Amino acid sequence: MGVFYESIPPSLESWILEQKVLWVATAPLTASGHVNLSPKGGPYFGIVNPTTFWYLDLTGSGSETLSHLHEPGNGRITVLFNAFEGPPRIVRLWGWGEVLEYGTQKYLDFVKQTSADTIPGTRAVIVVHIHQVGSSCGFSMPLFDFKDFRSTLNEFFEKRVAAEEAGNKKDGIERYWAYKNAFSIDGLPGMQRGLETGQKENVKPLKKMVGPRAPKANMLHYPSSVHSRPALSMVLFLLAMVLSFGAGIFTTVFAPLYTARLLESVPK
Repeated sequence: MGVFYESIPPSLESWILEQKVLWVATAPLTASGHVNLSPKGGPYFGIVNPTTFWYLDLTGSGSETLSHLHEPGNGRITVLFNAFEGPPRIVRLWGWGEVLEYGTQKYLDFVKQTSADTIPGTRAVIVVHIHQVGSSCGFSMPLFDFKDFRSTLNEFFEKRVAAEEAGNKKDGIERYWAYKNAFSIDGLPGMQRGLETGQKENVKPLKKMVGPRAPKANMLHYPSSVHSRPALSMVLFLLAMVLSFGAGIFTTVFAPLYTARLLESVPK
């Protein structure tokens, strides 16, 4: 039987912190966009208080979560844990996700305040502001014995960060972010730092999908996808103003003349 709470109860807090794997689900606002589900492994998460959960967003080949949380009016996120040993259990955290990107003041302040143990390749801290917690049975989940965390990802990005610090931009992490993390598979803007590097250093972003559902090439170009939108909105606004002004002149000057002629043509 499922049980719901408005915050993380003490009975679940220690269990959550003991887990080795979590899943993160997000989606774009458009109905044609793709729902994303990302597995996360490692001791890179924590609980600030009963309504605030966080985890490190480590660099990878995709940036779906960042893109969906950055999307205006979005921010929806669900975090799921399930027991692989001991009594069966599934726990979900529903909330609004806040992206604290690497290098920003919010990121630095959060890491300092929480003593979060960041590692090379960390591109953001995702803070989940929880509004609902659900616990269910998980009777169908299999049992597994934990062996160890993989070190492959950490080692790969340690090399990227070291290359960046040594001045080797070609093999550094900034260009990796621009190439693979600037946009989602649907063409939504992703990691802001990747977008900035892509624009500044003219890095062509990776096209991640194939077939008719793949975003158009021009939607994966930083200036046209990000900076031209306010300009386009202004053009549409000015066009609407001109049309409104023209309609006002027509109504004031020509409408009375047209009405008078129409009345004259009516048989008496």
